[in-house]
Amino acid sequence: MARMRAVDAAVLVLEKEGVACAFGVPGAAINPLYSALKARGTIRHVLARHVEGASHMAEGYTRAKAGNIGVCLGTSGPAGTDMITGLYSASADSIPILCITGQAPRARLTKEDFQAVDIAAIAAPVTKWAVTVMEPALVPFVLQKAFHTMRSGRPGPVLVDLPIDVQLAEIEFDADTYEPLKPYRPEATRAQAEKALAMLNAAERPLIVAGGGIINADASDLLVEFAEITGVPVIPTLMGWGVIPDDHRLMAGMCGLQTSHRYGNATLLASDFVLGIGNRWANRHTGNVETYTKDRKFVHVDIEPTQIGRVFAPDFGIVSDAGAALKLFLDVATEWKTAGKLRDWSGWAAECRERKKTMLRKTHFDQVPLKPQRVYEEMNKAFDRDTCFVSTIGLSQIAGAQFLHVYRPRNWINCGQAGPLGWTLPAALGVRAADPDRHIVALSGDYDFQFLIEELAVGAQHKLPYLHVVVNNAYLGLIRQSQRGFDMDYEVSLAFDNVNSGNDGEAGYGVDHVGVAEALGCKALRVKNPNEFAGAFAEAKKLMKEHQVPVVIEFILERVTNISMGADIDKVVEFEELAERGEDAPTAIAALAALD
Repeated sequence: MARMRAVDAAVLVLEKEGVACAFGVPGAAINPLYSALKARGTIRHVLARHVEGASHMAEGYTRAKAGNIGVCLGTSGPAGTDMITGLYSASADSIPILCITGQAPRARLTKEDFQAVDIAAIAAPVTKWAVTVMEPALVPFVLQKAFHTMRSGRPGPVLVDLPIDVQLAEIEFDADTYEPLKPYRPEATRAQAEKALAMLNAAERPLIVAGGGIINADASDLLVEFAEITGVPVIPTLMGWGVIPDDHRLMAGMCGLQTSHRYGNATLLASDFVLGIGNRWANRHTGNVETYTKDRKFVHVDIEPTQIGRVFAPDFGIVSDAGAALKLFLDVATEWKTAGKLRDWSGWAAECRERKKTMLRKTHFDQVPLKPQRVYEEMNKAFDRDTCFVSTIGLSQIAGAQFLHVYRPRNWINCGQAGPLGWTLPAALGVRAADPDRHIVALSGDYDFQFLIEELAVGAQHKLPYLHVVVNNAYLGLIRQSQRGFDMDYEVSLAFDNVNSGNDGEAGYGVDHVGVAEALGCKALRVKNPNEFAGAFAEAKKLMKEHQVPVVIEFILERVTNISMGADIDKVVEFEELAERGEDAPTAIAALAALD
């Protein structure tokens, strides 16, 4: 046993739990913890420009590699409230991050002290656990419970709030004997696996819907092996994109209202059985539940018991970690195939592949200003199979999911359910901090990019290079598109005549993103014509390697492009096809009003 400050014990616990990097902003109430970090010198710290940005960096760090837990640090009061969006985003997508806040002294907590707010109460709805530690001796054990909570069952974030006098108090702690607690994860039984496989075997046109839980369980290889043993096509969710390579013969496309493929929706509608693993039937995936579930049976596997039946009641539910379930499914399927008991679905799989070949959206447009579809076509040419894409929300992300290609798990890092604007840039920095060798390409619309644009300085200061594609139409494009249902175009334009646009800015497009990026210590390029694509991507890669800073490529788009989407998976509006025929879709547009 050794006597030390509670914050010194806290840093020792972080080390033992595998923390190698933290993101944050120091302040008076968290300075004791920073003093302990400085004294140890074992945990890298990345100084953010905004605490919300730091929380998204922590998310990116976690999402980048299996086993990672990102840590975000901030002082009392507004630092904690700034973290709430990051906590909500992490909670919604089952991402474990640890946020540690400073707090006013215990005696001042009920006195309306400066920057004293009950952050644990505020954070409780968007965390697995939020706690203000009132006893110094509890600090190391609260952190131990925090890591156990984040890793057990459905992963998620935790907030630990430390009053300054608790941080500074001396306690007894034996770091040498400290061990992380083994996380709890439910596992399927053999009987459950056999029943699920029997239901699958009775189907003529089955599908596997593969969710983000498979990536959380680091079980993508098991998923691919199971699909190959059975010959059953796979529909990944947006959060599960990458569990099976896009060019795999059994990858049948994504389904949904927005981030989907035409062939994915058509295949889902043609199926008669769905085995969902590690997914939560998100509404952007299912659309109208009645349409989605009609004439097909469902088995649902999820680590969280209350997810089974939350959206609709499956025909059979299994509470299990996705990896544990897939191991059993694979064992049973292998035995049955060896014994000749497994059905042959090769004809059905061939039908799915044919849809994948023929039901494609057009991407090759030569117009100036650029059409966004062409940007994604060129991105597919410019970036290799190892590229990791990072994106959050908007027409940029929706079109990216429709047109880009992902070949490996954790190579599509996306904020799914919460979708906060501004998330992309700091999340990409977190991914880079987690993996110095990965090819990282962030994808933003102009408004997402502007939300937390100051975090570019973090990338410049801390040498966190990545490539940021910004598609600029000077619009809140997704909101503009949904406003068509209200017959308006109101307060969604970002265009204005920038008085500085003569400095190679784009007249009428408002913010000079190239100028801002360069002012923040990064490199930037602007692309206006299709013949500039290849040269710009090559130059960006060269600049990134040479200077070790983020490099921004801004593409000047036509102001208005309607991206395919719909109010139901059988009613997706293909706007480009309508435009080529000189038609509009007024009845379909009205139904899009709720899709933002």
